[in-house]
Amino acid sequence: MRIVDLDASSRKNLLDELLKRSPNHYGAYGEQVNAILSEVKEKGDEALFAYTKRFDGAHITRETFKVTQSEIEEAYRQVDPELLQVIRRSLKNIRSFHEKQKRNSWFDSQPNGTLLGQKITPLASVGVYVPGGKAVYPSSVLMNIVPAKVAGVERIVMTTPPGADGKISVNTLVAAREAGVDEIYKVGGAQAIGALAYGTESIPKVDKIVGPGNIYVALAKKAVYGFVSIDSIAGPSEILVLADETANPRYVAADLLSQAEHDEMASAILVTTSRTLAREVSREVDAFLEKLTRKNILEKSLENYGWILVAETLREAIDTANAIASEHLEIVTRDPFQVMTKIRNAGAIFIGEYASEPLGDYFAGPNHVLPTNGTAKFFSPLGVDDFIKKSSLVYYSREALEEVHEDVIRFARAEGLTAHANSIAVRFEEGKE
Repeated sequence: MRIVDLDASSRKNLLDELLKRSPNHYGAYGEQVNAILSEVKEKGDEALFAYTKRFDGAHITRETFKVTQSEIEEAYRQVDPELLQVIRRSLKNIRSFHEKQKRNSWFDSQPNGTLLGQKITPLASVGVYVPGGKAVYPSSVLMNIVPAKVAGVERIVMTTPPGADGKISVNTLVAAREAGVDEIYKVGGAQAIGALAYGTESIPKVDKIVGPGNIYVALAKKAVYGFVSIDSIAGPSEILVLADETANPRYVAADLLSQAEHDEMASAILVTTSRTLAREVSREVDAFLEKLTRKNILEKSLENYGWILVAETLREAIDTANAIASEHLEIVTRDPFQVMTKIRNAGAIFIGEYASEPLGDYFAGPNHVLPTNGTAKFFSPLGVDDFIKKSSLVYYSREALEEVHEDVIRFARAEGLTAHANSIAVRFEEGKE
C-alpha cells in the first residue's frame, strides 16, 4: 500500500479522490435507469418479466414470479444446518440491539388546558432490495428486515434477482423467512425499484425502499425518491483504521483487506502516528494478498483507493478521520475509548483490537447498513427510526386558546395571512361587533 505523509494537501487530494466514488458522479447511467423506470411505470409486470429475461437470463411468469411456500420449504432442506444456526444466533443479537431503539408516543398536558405530544406510527409497507447474482448476502437480509419488524411495519416485501434457473439463493430465502419477511418476488435491478415505487399488477406500491445494490439500483432509488422514501444512496464500502504504535500490524492489515475485497471501488485507509506501523502494515498486506482468494479485486481496490497516511500527532489523525467520515472506523490506539469521545463522524465505530469490522457485518447486533462517501457527517446507520413516522399532537381548550389568541392573530397579520388570523378570531367573535 502507498504510504503518504499527512498534510493539508494530501488530505485534500484524498478527500477529492474518495468523492469520485459517489453514485452522484455516475450520471452516464441515469438515462438508462430512467428509461427502465418509465417502462415499469407504464407496463408493470410485463416490463419486469422482460427485463428479468434480458438482464438475468431467467424466464419468469406471473405464476412463478412470487416465491412460494414450497420454495421456502425446499430452501430449508438445502441450507447448511450449521449456517442456519449461525443465522439464528445473529438474528437474536440484531433483534435485541434494535429493540432498544424503539420509541413511544408521548404527551405533555398542562393545567391551563393544553396537550401537546408526538404520535409514533410504523410505516404500513416497506420494500427491501437484496442483491443477487454473484453476491449473496444473507446478513444484509437480516439487517434490513429486522429493524422494520421491530418498528412494527405491517407488510415487508423483498425483491431479489433470480439466477438463470429462476431460483433464489437458499441462504437468502432462509434468512428472509427467519427475519420475518411477508412476500418475496424474483426481480432485481432498477426494474425492481420501479416496481416497489410505482406498483405493478403483482407488487403493490410500498411506502419506503431500503437495501443495497449496484449503481443501477442506487440511481433508481435516487430517481424514485419522493414517490416513496428511501434509506440512502449507498456508495462502495470503506474502512478507516485509526492506529498508533501499539497496534498489531497483522490485525490492521487483515481488517483493511476485509473491506477492500468488496469491490474495486472499495476504500481502505490507515491513519497512523507511527511510521514503523505504516511500513509493517504495508508488508503484512502484501503477504496476505498472496493467500486471499479475491486477489485481483483487492489489488485494484488498494491501487485505486488504498492509503496509509502518517500523521505527526494523534490530534491530526483524529481530525482526518472526522473529515473522511468513514462508513467503518476502527480505533486501535493505547486508549481507544478516550479517542472514541473525539470522533464526530463515522457510520460505525469499532473500539480496540478485538472489535474487528466483520464482527459488525455479521453478528454483534448493530446495523451494518451505514452511511458512505462522507455522509456519516449527517446520516446515521439504518435503524428502527427509519421505519416509523411521527405526527405532532395539539389540543387546546377554549380557555387555553383565549389566553393566546391575540398573539396568534398578531403573528398571522404580520405575515399578511388574514385567513389565518380569521380562523382564530371567529372563535371569540361573540359579544364583539
